[in-house]
Amino acid sequence: MSSMSTTNVAGLPARSITSSPYFTSLITVFLLVVLLGAGGAAYPGFLSVQVLFNLLIDNAFLLVIAVGMSFVILSGGIDLSVGSVLALTTMICAYMLHTWHWHPLLVIAIALALGTVFGAAMGAMIHYFKLQPFIVTLAGMFLARGLCYLISINSITIDNPFFVALSQTQLPIGDCFISPGALIALVTLAGAIYVAHCTSFGRAIYAIGGNEQSALMMGLRVARTKVLIYAFSGFCAALAGVLFSFYMLSGYGLHAQGTELDAIAAVVIGGTLLTGGYGYVAGALTGVMVLGAIQTLIAFDGTLSSWWTKIVIGGLLFIFCVVQRVMTMRTTKK
Repeated sequence: MSSMSTTNVAGLPARSITSSPYFTSLITVFLLVVLLGAGGAAYPGFLSVQVLFNLLIDNAFLLVIAVGMSFVILSGGIDLSVGSVLALTTMICAYMLHTWHWHPLLVIAIALALGTVFGAAMGAMIHYFKLQPFIVTLAGMFLARGLCYLISINSITIDNPFFVALSQTQLPIGDCFISPGALIALVTLAGAIYVAHCTSFGRAIYAIGGNEQSALMMGLRVARTKVLIYAFSGFCAALAGVLFSFYMLSGYGLHAQGTELDAIAAVVIGGTLLTGGYGYVAGALTGVMVLGAIQTLIAFDGTLSSWWTKIVIGGLLFIFCVVQRVMTMRTTKK
């Protein structure tokens, strides 16, 4: 009888579930179900399949950024430059297409390469000069945002047929549809999950996030891994910029202000510990969906200011940070 009282249906100790860092991921899934259930009960049509698809369509760029941010936070770092890199990517794409009339695929390739190099440069500075990721990526944020205004202080319209076609394309799924951007975001997420959990590079990320000195003693290539982590984050930010260009059909220096904070919020709400070393990349999806569900609930209500979205997200972040801290203290005591 005593053994049954201390184990769950899976045969695992009940206490180990609540003290596990992955417990927050389960809380996030439960929270998402509650939000969707409350919306479905309050507003007719809220739980229609197309509304759920729209959550993903409208937040595809944020999901891609959150995937890259997951790798950074898992390694114990932070990247504040992603929103500015997204905006810079929209400006680069818009300028090359509108002014130079380059081929759209070449423009996309250049934008992705520049984002990757930008991230790798920050990663190299963080590791080789022993600088804090917060300071380096903050500098990167200002640099990328400033470069936007060197290109143009005004919005640049994207009227390239390829970009317009992708912006208007609807991929049918039964009676509903999904956008190419959302599909690209899901493919990016699937690839990141495989890399994080099925490759030596992914295991090195978790090891560095857990204890970088121990990772060095284990013979892991810490320098290479950290540079690649930030390079991947820069790539994801640039890819998100391309998707945002499809979505908005414009480049503008004011695009995506505060998106880096939304991405961090999505990753934390998705169950990844800010201290690094623990979490699921898949949590980025549930975190983004929670943020999207909150926005959609407020939009369906129609009487609340959009600023309530920030208020609710801020409250959730406080709760999740406290939960993570309590769980970390339990693990340390053990």
